[in-house]
Amino acid sequence: MLPSPAAFYFPWEINTDLVKDGVSVRTFGRFTSYVPEESKAVLSGQQSSAQCHVSVKTTLVEPFQPILGAQYFVLGEIENTDGLSGNILHARALACVDGVDLALMQQAIMEQRRFFKERETKMNVQAPR
Repeated sequence: MLPSPAAFYFPWEINTDLVKDGVSVRTFGRFTSYVPEESKAVLSGQQSSAQCHVSVKTTLVEPFQPILGAQYFVLGEIENTDGLSGNILHARALACVDGVDLALMQQAIMEQRRFFKERETKMNVQAPR
């Protein structure tokens, strides 16, 4: 059986209780730092006036040439560290998507969530009891 597809989470949702340990996720953010010796990168995103950061383990996607300050999409699994650093995203795919309209992308993600929720509600109503 195939695993469920990775759900899209905003960067500010990654370090919350919404995302459980081992879950596959897709997210995005601005590449703010990279430490090749530790295979660790940091993506940042902004929600309203708050800046949030996502730690990304890049072991599975190396070697690569990061572009600091560029927008990236990341697909990977969450590891809950139970510490002060929050969750770590183990990247399986990392792609530079500089130039993407973030407001339009956020709107599309919200619309997709709305669609899936509506579809799930309809399926639960139609299911025989």
